[in-house]
Amino acid sequence: MATDPRNPSDSYLAFWREKHVCTLTTPRPDGTPHVVAVGVTYDPEGGYARVIANRHSRKIANVLAAGEEGARVAVCQVDRARWATLEGVARIRTEPEAVEDAVARYAERYGRTPAPNPDRVVIEVALTRAMGRA
Repeated sequence: MATDPRNPSDSYLAFWREKHVCTLTTPRPDGTPHVVAVGVTYDPEGGYARVIANRHSRKIANVLAAGEEGARVAVCQVDRARWATLEGVARIRTEPEAVEDAVARYAERYGRTPAPNPDRVVIEVALTRAMGRA
């Protein structure tokens, strides 16, 4: 079921606030999908989903390979029959304040602060679509 990513239902938003492992799908340079397990935070007010990652990871390389226009990506989480997907355009953020904000959001959702990592960056997804059954 489609939903407005900036104005989700209460149950959809509640599902995204639960602690779940998610997937991130990015396009490889040859167009094939690359799917990995990640932690995701959802910011409907800002219209973003965020994933913290190491700047040397394949997912970062995939987003960067898409160029300045960004990469079309999807994040998804599943819990039995409940599921939710957020789609949008990803760009890499490296500014220290953007990384700190993303780490704080991750810590709030997942109940733990990740170890410091000087190579940490943020995949920031400007949301264009949301769907699911939550």
